[in-house]
Amino acid sequence: MPAPTAQVSKSYSEDNTSGIAFGAMQDFGGGPRPYKSRPNAEIARDFLDLEFRMESGRANPNLSRFEGPISVKLQGAVPATAPAEMGRVLNRLRNEAGLEVSFAAPGASASVTIEFLPRTEMRRVVPMAACFTVPRVQSWAEYQAERRGPKLDWTTVTRRDHVSIFIPSDAAPQELRDCLNEETAQSMGPLNDLYRLPDSIFNDDNFNSVLTNFDMLILRLHYAPELRSGMNEAEVAKYLPALLDRYNPAGAYAGKHIGDIAPRVWIAQVEAAFGPRGTANQRLSAADQMVSIAMAQGWRDNRLAFSLYAKGRSLATSQPATAVQVLRQAAQIYRSLPNAQVHLAHVDMQLAAIALTSGQNATAIAFADRAIPVVQAAENASLLATLMLIKAEALENTGEVAQARALRLDSLGWARYGFGSDQQVRARMAEIASLGARGARG
Repeated sequence: MPAPTAQVSKSYSEDNTSGIAFGAMQDFGGGPRPYKSRPNAEIARDFLDLEFRMESGRANPNLSRFEGPISVKLQGAVPATAPAEMGRVLNRLRNEAGLEVSFAAPGASASVTIEFLPRTEMRRVVPMAACFTVPRVQSWAEYQAERRGPKLDWTTVTRRDHVSIFIPSDAAPQELRDCLNEETAQSMGPLNDLYRLPDSIFNDDNFNSVLTNFDMLILRLHYAPELRSGMNEAEVAKYLPALLDRYNPAGAYAGKHIGDIAPRVWIAQVEAAFGPRGTANQRLSAADQMVSIAMAQGWRDNRLAFSLYAKGRSLATSQPATAVQVLRQAAQIYRSLPNAQVHLAHVDMQLAAIALTSGQNATAIAFADRAIPVVQAAENASLLATLMLIKAEALENTGEVAQARALRLDSLGWARYGFGSDQQVRARMAEIASLGARGARG
């Protein structure tokens, strides 16, 4: 039998797989993020699609949630940074989403069990998931025993009692934190991801890596006292206008067109363009298909911008001039969307790398300078370190050797958090240095 897929999982992001481990590790403090509210009519549709659809496209017939206090337990090969990272997530869930959640008492059973195990062991079972969540089990051993049967089917869950999250014990600190944010939210709240959302962690484009204000609003709605486990979509929908007026008064104004759910054929091309397998030509072909499908669907939202980003990223090495044009189209759409600043920063990183390669050092520095504050606010250490290294190469190419050296040293703490291993960072530093060398020769 083929290996099962994870119904609720976080996908791999190829941009997040290399790094460094030198010097003192930098870290982020966490806390609320700036947020521009969207119309409540849009949010109501988003909430229903997150709650009553699965990532696979299947319908989820009822709302399911924990009833009463929620407890969390860490077990297995728990990484050193995990308890503090999980503590931050729980603090935010209490303070921003109003959830009654805490660590379980030592030796006690928990509502949510988070087990850490080697990545190689996880990949043998679910090769495409960086981490994932399953219902009705409390350990990896129990999951292994039940994974071929119906017990783990989320669509049959009407009330949550026990949920397990599985995370690689050898993940870099940032990947660990990202998994704790996304999988904890999905273990307690909605199960779906929607590519149309620019302002949510419930989106497999991986641009938002920690819980956003939108996500906290969705979780607050999920546990609203008017709702209960087992409600169907129509029953939930009738309460949403009043709940949103109460929890999000800034969104009580007329909304624009509400996007539909992306078809599975487009999602398959996303997985091909960004997954850990495939050649450069296959990735480019998949990105082309993403753009074609997005245009055919008439999208003008986050999904078209993401399709253009995928294509521009795939063209960056082979056709840099065309890549710049496509990435600028993506940036234009992102600028029209609320809360898409981090998406623009990813575009700026690609443009900065292309500028560095082509010897346009001042342009590379300008793109990096624009993106760095946004990325720091978004708490993406791997992207922050990459931007700093690009800027350092550009500075060195313009003769600012001392400034370049200082910036490289500053980047190392962030790289350690974002990437995790000496081998990976040296590869990333060598990659960016080669871009700077090509620009200097050009």
